Amino acid sequence: MVVIGLGRFGSALARELVTHGSEVLAIDSSPHLVQQYSDELTHVAVADTTDKEALEQLGVPEFPHAVVGIGSNMEASILTTSLLADFEIPRIWAKATSRQHGQILERVGAHHVVLPEHDMGERVAHLVAGRMIDYIEFDDDYAMAKTVAPKAAIGKTLTGSGLRHYFDITVVAIKHRGGEFTYATADTVVAEGDHLIVSGRIEDVERFADMT
Repeated sequence: MVVIGLGRFGSALARELVTHGSEVLAIDSSPHLVQQYSDELTHVAVADTTDKEALEQLGVPEFPHAVVGIGSNMEASILTTSLLADFEIPRIWAKATSRQHGQILERVGAHHVVLPEHDMGERVAHLVAGRMIDYIEFDDDYAMAKTVAPKAAIGKTLTGSGLRHYFDITVVAIKHRGGEFTYATADTVVAEGDHLIVSGRIEDVERFADMT
């Protein structure tokens, strides 16, 4: 795995990958940042990642996965992503600072675009509203949320509660008090204080959370 850009996003990602046993080549144009993480990461290098020859000398075209974590310099982000696409790297992830930036990254070859600030903002907004314990969007119209079981479902099986019928959501897992999350089935009985993990269209998940 090659990680380009050692800002907050790139450095955190690179360290996490190393922690999980991945071989990581981290590249940044700042000698200071490269020196800072030289003891924590597998391989680090100072290079201008908009320079095709510099990337070739580091063996970047041979990597199956690449992450572009450059955020502050949009031009460098786009040019670097374009070069990785020219190398035909199978999986390119790129950080974007806006949806427009993300669209450009996709056009020049990024397979996956990450909007960390935007995604975190949406997640925190749902949590601050107090309706959900946790929340994550997987696509423009699909989400999963962790909520407290609504009163209308207590003492009933998931089938008997009609949650799926009335809210068009699926209860994926359930956690009873003092227990751990387990897969939910049609015959699972909901008790007071249970936590549910539900999935569905964003508007349906939000409507369901309003019940809790």
